[in-house]
Amino acid sequence: MTGKTSLFPSAAYVGFDHLFNELDHVTKHAYDHYPPHNILKTSETDYLIELAVAGFSKEGIDIELHEQLLTVTGNHISKGREYIHRGISTRDFKRQFRLSEYVEVTGASLTDGILAVNLKLEIPKEKQPRSIKIN
Repeated sequence: MTGKTSLFPSAAYVGFDHLFNELDHVTKHAYDHYPPHNILKTSETDYLIELAVAGFSKEGIDIELHEQLLTVTGNHISKGREYIHRGISTRDFKRQFRLSEYVEVTGASLTDGILAVNLKLEIPKEKQPRSIKIN
């Protein structure tokens, strides 16, 4: 017997691949808490993800959105310093956030060691609730 075996062989993964991929993603990243982050709701349609990236420069941070998966990657650029004590972590990281279908990234900024990624929920007009007039 080759390939994957399933607890539910009748499902045979038909149409459920995205669920298994999502479960795999969640289990791989369940204990990954670096860098620390906040997720804020700033209005009915606006959100903000803040990541604490002290010690990283703009050149060392990459933000990518692909198929509703927002990936923030940080690569620390060493400046040849000799540390006596290093208490601020600058290890490389890859942090991912699954975004809802209608969430768009509207911008990003880096200020005082905090990377802020701005998000906006934009539901198309045809998907919004509407009133039906009774004749």
